[in-house]
Parts: sequence; C-alpha cells; structure tokens
Amino acid sequence: MTAAAGFLGPLLARGVGLLLPLAVGAAGPPPAPAEDETGPPALRRLEFVARHMGTLFRIVLFAPDEESARTAATAAFARVGALDRLLSDYNPESELRRLEQQPAGTAVAVSAELFAVLERSQRLAAASGGAFDVTAGPIVRLWREVRRTGQPPTDRDRADALRRTGYTKLELNPVHRTVTLRAAGMQFDLGGIAKGYAADEALAVLARLGLPHAMVAAGGDLALGDAPPGTAGWKVELAPFGRSASDALTVVVANAGVSTSGDVEQFVEIAGTRYSHVVDPRTALGLTAPIAVTIIAPEATLADGLATACSVLAAGADEQLAACLDPAARAILHRRGPDGRVRRETIGAGPPGLRSIL
Repeated sequence: MTAAAGFLGPLLARGVGLLLPLAVGAAGPPPAPAEDETGPPALRRLEFVARHMGTLFRIVLFAPDEESARTAATAAFARVGALDRLLSDYNPESELRRLEQQPAGTAVAVSAELFAVLERSQRLAAASGGAFDVTAGPIVRLWREVRRTGQPPTDRDRADALRRTGYTKLELNPVHRTVTLRAAGMQFDLGGIAKGYAADEALAVLARLGLPHAMVAAGGDLALGDAPPGTAGWKVELAPFGRSASDALTVVVANAGVSTSGDVEQFVEIAGTRYSHVVDPRTALGLTAPIAVTIIAPEATLADGLATACSVLAAGADEQLAACLDPAARAILHRRGPDGRVRRETIGAGPPGLRSIL
C-alpha cells in the first residue's frame, strides 16, 4: 500500500478522500517524524500521529528542529485527549455522558469547552432549522442498530427517538454557563462538530508554541494553519465518490477548515433503498440521496458542523441550504444521479484562505 493510499482509507470512511502532502505513518503511538527535503533549510517538515476520538489525528508541521516539533505535537495531542474526555458520547465517564444522566429541568454547570461546543451547535441548529442537532443522540443510536441488523426502525422506535430529540429542548445559560435538558432521556451526539473543534484547538496549541505552519487532520476534518513555506497553501484533493478522474478536484487553502460529509462507505440497504449513516434529526430517517458535501470555512469547527447540516439540507431545497451557509464559507456539493454521473455545484464565496480550486 502506498503512503497516499494508506491515508485515503480512513478519510473515505467519512465520505471523501483527502490526499494531503504528507507521508503516512502506521496507526498507534506517534512514530518517528517523516521529513520532506523540499522545504526551506531553516524549517523541516515533520509528521506525528495519535489515536483520539475514535480516529487518527495527524499533525504535519514545519519546525526548525525535531525536538521543538515533538514537544509541540505532544502538547497538541494532550489538548485533544483532554477534549475527548469531556466530549465523548462513548465514554460513560465523560462530562457529556454525565450531563445526560442529570434529571430533566435541572440547570447543570459545565466546563467552558463543553459549553462552547454546545453554544456553537445551537446556533447552527437554529440557522439550519434543526438539520444539524447535537441532541439527536437517540436517532443516531437507533440507526447504528439498524446498520448492524439490517432491519428498518419501527414507527414506534422512531417516535420514541424523536420525542427525546430537539435542539429547542436544550437550554443554555451563558451568564452562569449552565445547561438544562427539557425532556427526559435526552442523549447527545457531537460527532458532527467535536472533531473539528478538537482540530482547531490542537492547531491553536501549535501556533502558541511558535509553529504556525501546521495542519491537523481529524479523520475527514482538517484544520489548516499557515501555508507550507514557499507555497500558496495546503493542497487537498477531494474525491467524493471514489478516486475517479471525472469528479476529483483539488483545493489550495490556508488558515481555514475543510470538512466533508457523505455516505461512500457508511450506509445500509433495506428493501432496495440505500440509507446513509447521516440522519435527518427532523424525521429520524437516514438520508437516501447520494450526496457528498465539502465545506471550506474559516475554521474546522464551523466546517465540520456545516458539512453535516448541508448534507441534510441538500436533500431538500437548495434555497434553505444557501440561507444556512455562513457568509465566509463555501459549499461544494457532489450529487450522483441514477446513471452514475456526478453533478457538482458550489455555493458561497469561501474564506480568505481559499486560494484556488483546481
């Protein structure tokens, strides 16, 4: 397997292939860094890998020496690990899971990080009319079981999941930094925003330590800092439905976030209908339209959330999608028709860091 192929695999699971200018190390603890002789002599290109949030986090940075690079990468990974312990919906001891266990109607003080993620999520939920909703944990868990068994959800199961879902049932108090759940049995799923937030935070750590020429990849979510020395930006190849020459394109971008949502690999087919792992929180149904959405935004947190929201909205009216899109973001939609042809459309101007689309 080539280095490029090794990196493509985990990202295709999110719905798109992202080929970055780096050599890929094996999974597990951070390996010895890989160097690239093409950069200026003063800065060396190094790479580090660690597993967090159920995926591989990869850091590529340019540093004057290996010691400073390793110190910075270790600090960035430590920040991601700390966030994982707060935001995980799998870890029963996480702050998020403990919040779910509080009685409905109780105002619960939470950490600054959890509150920030929930606050950002609520703004996006309101802008998208509920197409993005981190309270959709019951629906996400229902469809995990559907994909495992291949059996469709019953109307009763869907109704129960919807009863416990809804961003209007989540109350935030920014003055006291408290969270109140207004319905019993609510559950969260931060899978559409937490990795982007963690990537942004890791990139911020690297910048504070004097290494701004850096990139953090969290599965299919990218936080991109200053461009590699001597270049216009980081080159990111998008292959929404596999690496066919007809629908692949490359974006050159710096100081921005890039995220993609789609159903290339994670789906289930029931009675001849293909249901994506991306679910519509408003209906408790998996999406059936073969759509991949890439978002380029000023930061990975926003790109991550918008990618999920726009995937849901793209199945309906484009006018609603355009209204939801942040003014500083660009959406690249790929739709695959019954004949297998892929149609591409773009919405929005994109952030200043978007240099070109090739």
